[in-house]
Amino acid sequence: MPTSDTGGAPVKSAVRTVELLEYFAGRPGLHALAAVQEAVGYPKSSLYMLLRTLVELGWVETDATGTRYGIGVRALLVGTAYIDGDEVVATARPTLDRLSDDTTETIQLARLDGTDVVCLATRRSPHHLRPFTRVGRRLPAHATALGKALLATHTDEQVRRLLPGTLPALTEHTLTDREELIEELRAIRERGYAVDREENTLGLRCFGIALPYRTPARDAVSCSVPVARLTQGHEQLVREALFDARDRLALATRRL
Repeated sequence: MPTSDTGGAPVKSAVRTVELLEYFAGRPGLHALAAVQEAVGYPKSSLYMLLRTLVELGWVETDATGTRYGIGVRALLVGTAYIDGDEVVATARPTLDRLSDDTTETIQLARLDGTDVVCLATRRSPHHLRPFTRVGRRLPAHATALGKALLATHTDEQVRRLLPGTLPALTEHTLTDREELIEELRAIRERGYAVDREENTLGLRCFGIALPYRTPARDAVSCSVPVARLTQGHEQLVREALFDARDRLALATRRL
């Protein structure tokens, strides 16, 4: 969090700017000033001036009436720069390509950010029936194979400090009790990979594995398969391909 030059207190204008951009980033489309003000709670006059400044700088866009606001193109440029400059993403590209070819399914590389995972890279399945995925997508860690694989590299107490006691449900299959999730994380540590059993999206099963170049792990790779296409043999192939990808990336990222 930004601080002033004379002490440790946050710089209010900087904090508000970041919070406002995060608000728009999490809510696609254009939003009325009143709706934004209600959500962020800033004084209306201050919010309006901040929005006008961000519009002039290209961080926020507005419609022809100048009354509705959304995220601007400069945010995309910064996000793209983050991906383009990330050493792990660059190093992982050949392995992600091979994993995609081996499984013919949708592949994701994601990073743990607080209680969420954020997609850094993806490979689309060639099948007509496939999940929608995009770079920059943010999902709750507890409801994804990626997130559970990463949470499993933390201790039980670290997970308890990180996650609330009751977790939001994305589907009827989502684990919403933290202690139940911790029990599953123990099983994940034993077998080495995580499974999302339609906990994020109905009709979709995902398998995830953490990358061991850091402890606790920061990044993970997953493979998503529609339940309608998932046979026992295909599941075995996916698991073996993920372990192979993990080992390849462990070697490739040793110098990072």
